[in-house]
Formats: sequence, structure tokens, C-alpha cells
Amino acid sequence: MTSQPPRSGEFETIDRYLAPLSRGFAGARGLTDDTASLIIGDGNEAVITLDTMVSGVHFLPGDPPDLIARKLLRVNLSDLASAGATPRTYFLSMSLPSSLIDGWIAAFAGGLDADQKSFGVVLGGGDTTSTPGPLTLSLTAIGETPLGQAISRAGAAPGQDIYVSGTIGDAALALALIQSAGVEQALREAPGLVARYRLPEPRVLLGISLRGLATAAIDVSDGLMADLGHICRISGVGAEVAAATVPLSPEARHFLSKRKELSEIVYCGGDDYELLFTARPEDAAKLSALSEKLALPLTRIGRTVAGDRPVLVSESGEEVSLASAGWRHF
Repeated sequence: MTSQPPRSGEFETIDRYLAPLSRGFAGARGLTDDTASLIIGDGNEAVITLDTMVSGVHFLPGDPPDLIARKLLRVNLSDLASAGATPRTYFLSMSLPSSLIDGWIAAFAGGLDADQKSFGVVLGGGDTTSTPGPLTLSLTAIGETPLGQAISRAGAAPGQDIYVSGTIGDAALALALIQSAGVEQALREAPGLVARYRLPEPRVLLGISLRGLATAAIDVSDGLMADLGHICRISGVGAEVAAATVPLSPEARHFLSKRKELSEIVYCGGDDYELLFTARPEDAAKLSALSEKLALPLTRIGRTVAGDRPVLVSESGEEVSLASAGWRHF
């Protein structure tokens, strides 16, 4: 019997088998971004993204249905934000196990309704099916930008600054605590971290404001260093990140003071959904003013350099070795 070769990794699979299917559609960018663009007339282009969430993988089976719904919508809005797009509508696909009752679906819809009002989007359609497997949810979000102004991962160049919004590591620390101690203990010990894991905040206004300022951008979903690696790979640059400058919330600092063995999670854990972007040094004052206007910290954490990968650097100037750069599905 001949042995079968192992399955390729997630991004290798996309590059090898799926990216060729997008040839002839320039807006797909070779599947190198989480969004695609489509010219729609009147000087605008549509920006489209899709995410899938599976029970037990992206959320806990016992999580409140309204929070599951809001997270599903928000992770897609975060992708639109990374492209600088204004959200307009979304399409929803649900594969529902028979165990889910109307009350669960009503609460799920209530969560969507709340965030529709918060972010100015409406449901445009979708599909519902039954499944014998786990609850599976897929959402396609559509936004728009002025023609040619969508931000991609491809514009970074050596000598630029690297910024991240908000704080990093909260969601991953929450998940680590949930996995080791359970949800109830995590809620007692670190409620703010759990809230960040369950309900991320898509930086929609920031993304729109970064048009013309960010040279490349991505949202932090797979992990800070992994997602910066995507920018490096697509832009053809290297990056140096000063570990000490990565912004942490007070609750994360307190948690890590007791659990120092989890400190690496800050750099390689996912689910933060903050914006990670590069910008020209001469635009630093504009970004400082934008941070003040939005009341949102924008922290310079490093710079782009010649090379092809990101490096985390300690205060002594040495490269910090990480067991894993971030999350991969396979």
C-alpha cells in the first residue's frame, strides 16, 4: 500500500489550490487578503469578506447565543475595518443542529439586531440548513470604499513604522484561563479578559480614518506575530517588533503577574481583532491626532526592515524565540 502525503498547511493549501481559481479577478488579490474588492460605480468599490465560526472551535458551546451572533458579525466587520471599508450589509448562513430551540435562535437574532443598530448594517439574505454536526455559522459582510482607497496587506516598505490599536493578548489569555479553569472560574478571576474574548470591538472608524495613512493593514485574529507575518510575506518586507512596547491592558498585566508562563500568548494568541498597520514615519503626528480624536490608543511597536519575516526583539536587542507565531487551522 502506498502512503498518502500529508495534507498541506492552511496557507499553503490556499496558495496551491484556491488562489489559482481567482485568476482573472484583480479584486481578489490572489487571495492574499481577508477581503476582495469589486468596482460598483459612482467612484466606489465594494469590499467583501467572509468568516465561518464552528461551535467548539471559535466559540464555546455554552456561550450565550446573542454574544455568538455579535462576535460572528464583528469579526467580519473587523476584516472590513482592516481594508478601510464602511460596512453596508451582510449575508448569513446557519447550519443548525436539531437540539437548538426557537429561544436560542431568537436570542441569536436579538444579538444581530443590537449590533446592526450599533454599526449601521442590515441583513441582506442568506441560507439556513440542518446539520447532524456542530453548529456552524458563516457570514459574508460587504462594505465600500472610494475607488482605489481600500487598504491591503501589500503596501508596506522598509523603513516604515508598525502600529497596533488598543491592547493585545486579552482574548488569548481569557481562552487559556477558560481551558484550564473553566468558564465560571474565568469569569470570576478575569471578567474583562473574558469579555474581550466573547465580544471583540471591530475598529471600524479607525479603519475608515486610516485611508491614505496606513500603507498596509490587517486585523489581529491569528496572533500579533502571525498576522504581521502575513503583511511581511505579501509586502516583501521584514519587521522588528520591540516586545516591551506591545500594549497590554491593566487586567492582562495583573493576570500575567501571577501566570508568567503564559506571557508568550500575548505575541502569538489570536482573537484580539485590533488593527495592525504600517505607516510612513512622516505621518506620526497625524496618527497621534487620530488616536486622540478616536480616544483609542495607537501604539508604535516596531518598524519594517529589509527581509521577509517579523522578528520579536527583547529589551537587550536579542530575538525572542516563540514556540508558535500564531493560530493555524491546519
